[in-house]
Amino acid sequence: MFRFQKTALAAIAALLSAGAVHAQVSFDSARVAAKDTVALAKFYEAAFGMQEVNRIQNPGGTEVFVNFGATVEEAKANKNPVLVLFHRDNDDLKDPIPHIIFKVKDMNSVVAALKAAGGTMEREPFSFGKTGIVIGLAIDPVGNHVELIQRP
Repeated sequence: MFRFQKTALAAIAALLSAGAVHAQVSFDSARVAAKDTVALAKFYEAAFGMQEVNRIQNPGGTEVFVNFGATVEEAKANKNPVLVLFHRDNDDLKDPIPHIIFKVKDMNSVVAALKAAGGTMEREPFSFGKTGIVIGLAIDPVGNHVELIQRP
């Protein structure tokens, strides 16, 4: 996994060094899937303080958009990228690649909230070398991977 992370970091660094060529590209959102997206949205509210900002009823199921904010209004006004909870037919599919990466200020309190909301830790928080960075690897209630990063 660390080999993958190092490779991913190198790729990101190369993209960033491309400079002006990619100046018009920015991160829009992240997407994870669940059979019951409404229930999964409640997990992200309880574990991370996110609020539902939009909901689309598709023929296959409900798509829920969540973002950070103390209230729904604050979350809707938040200009940061959203997390899209996309419908899938079942939760049997387990994908080993982390799809969501959250920066956290207090790893211990976030891990406690995540566990209380029904998530689990795949790997408890650990120091990433001598960088001062702490990383925790979590799994939401339907199997999506969530990486938590606390920077010094």
